[in-house]
Amino acid sequence: MSRESDFREKYQSYADFVNEALAGFIPAVDIRSRMLRDAMEYSLAAGGKRLRPVLLLACCEICGGSIEQAMPYAAAMEFIHTYSLIHDDHPSMDDDDLRRGKPTNHKVFGDGTAILAGDGLLNSAFDIMLEDIRNAVMHGEDKAQILSRINAAAEISGAAGVQGMIAGQMTDLMMTGESNQHCVDREKAGACLSEAGCSDEEILLYIHANKTGAMIRAAVRAGALLAGCSGERLDAFGEYGEKIGVVFQIVDDILDVTGDEAALGKKTGVDRMLGKLSYPSEYGLKKSYEIADRITSEAVASGIKAAGGNEEGELFLTRMALDLASRLS
Repeated sequence: MSRESDFREKYQSYADFVNEALAGFIPAVDIRSRMLRDAMEYSLAAGGKRLRPVLLLACCEICGGSIEQAMPYAAAMEFIHTYSLIHDDHPSMDDDDLRRGKPTNHKVFGDGTAILAGDGLLNSAFDIMLEDIRNAVMHGEDKAQILSRINAAAEISGAAGVQGMIAGQMTDLMMTGESNQHCVDREKAGACLSEAGCSDEEILLYIHANKTGAMIRAAVRAGALLAGCSGERLDAFGEYGEKIGVVFQIVDDILDVTGDEAALGKKTGVDRMLGKLSYPSEYGLKKSYEIADRITSEAVASGIKAAGGNEEGELFLTRMALDLASRLS
């Protein structure tokens, strides 16, 4: 995989595998609640980069694991990510009209249905992983294989929860300006942030590391865990995932200022309109670019270490890190 086209082809092969499998994981529902399934399917099928499941499958394969066996966990990642987008777009949070170039879920199905569709996707993600673990036990797989599944599920669950993505989303709301004061009690938020005693720089890193970075890091680590990876190599995968997760969000912050709505498939200028704490608001555009470049270089070094001598894996992880940063060009 020495050329850009090779990376694109490999990435697309993972994404195609995910896209072909996702529909099969959408749960059946009673006809009386059919609109719930329609709303879940609408956002799940809206497209997107499938970054998190692709990372999970790629890291599993780099460590010698089976991407077919990893697919339930990749699907669970995409279910959780999609639920978070539905809720993030909701009027009670960012109140966005477009996602991936299409009307957001609440614009199509209504506010209440959108909330329940997000809930349904989140709950179904755990159903998917637990069903796979149960099947592994029922089929008599060895203890190590079962434990790898449990560890991967725990990694994903922790990253999605109140010490990961949800925590980051909460702090993001607390740091948002007065324009969305209906989203959070400003007095309580101010008291909480004052008690934490953190600078805006520290809070910004916390938001990005958790709201966006936690699930990207979990995708990388869960893929490696499914293949039985452990020790220093697993730590290197974690460092890689953490760094590309932060870069991903820094780039998103920059693109919210400089990007084209049609190309991005969503509204720009939202951070400034809502008074959000972001890298451009805290550091300015020039320094934000510099920070993204520095952390990308660190991610490449961690990816090379994580690949453990797997040349194709090393090149894929390197190209992935560079590709996330290159969205700015």
